[in-house]
Amino acid sequence: MAELIRASTVLPADREQFKLLTSDGLNLVAEIARPLKPINTSAGALIMLHPLPTAGGMMDSHIYRKAAARLPELADLTILRFNSRGTESEAGRSDGHFENGDGEVHDVQAAIDFAATNCGTQNLWVVGWSFGTDLALRHARDPRVKGLILLSPPLRTAKVSDLEWWAKDGRPVIALVPEFDDYLKPNEAVIAFEPLTQIEIIPVDGAKHLWVGEPYVYRVLNEITKIVNPTKAPLPTEY
Repeated sequence: MAELIRASTVLPADREQFKLLTSDGLNLVAEIARPLKPINTSAGALIMLHPLPTAGGMMDSHIYRKAAARLPELADLTILRFNSRGTESEAGRSDGHFENGDGEVHDVQAAIDFAATNCGTQNLWVVGWSFGTDLALRHARDPRVKGLILLSPPLRTAKVSDLEWWAKDGRPVIALVPEFDDYLKPNEAVIAFEPLTQIEIIPVDGAKHLWVGEPYVYRVLNEITKIVNPTKAPLPTEY
């Protein structure tokens, strides 16, 4: 008998905790969740860049934890989560200290390098949430990345020059912007992102910056699936 997928649902996956080594010598706490079948292959991989650690953001922030719990099984996607430098979660604390998105360039690159060689797919996307969107826009320029998915982008440290870089590059950038975002609401986002000419902004009615509530979790995970592996969308609500 099918069961409703709930906030606590954890579906089957091949999960492994490990340490990412950065080029400046830090060990970052990380986890990879792969689809069980077929072994070592997936339809796509997501590198998850978490919200602001000084405000409680971490690899276990709820959207990312639920992505790792569901998407390997439901969407045939591999999920790579990690704590950026100085960030702590139940899985442990990463080396180093918070550098406001500057030193974190090494963290992002370490994750991309790992994913490109260990995720069994060349369909590699970077997902940023809040602070993580600034990291994506500033540091995820590696040519092996297919595109960016931005959740609640505040444009806190990313500059116009970063948006112009992506516009010139031409790879897809999609932003999910909550109606009641604390930092950048949909109408404001359209104006702020004007230099990034190919961006697709998806306003989400009723949502807030932290995407609290299972309907908004489903919306985010379903939109991600539509982008990275559309054959698996819409996601089921039961398993």
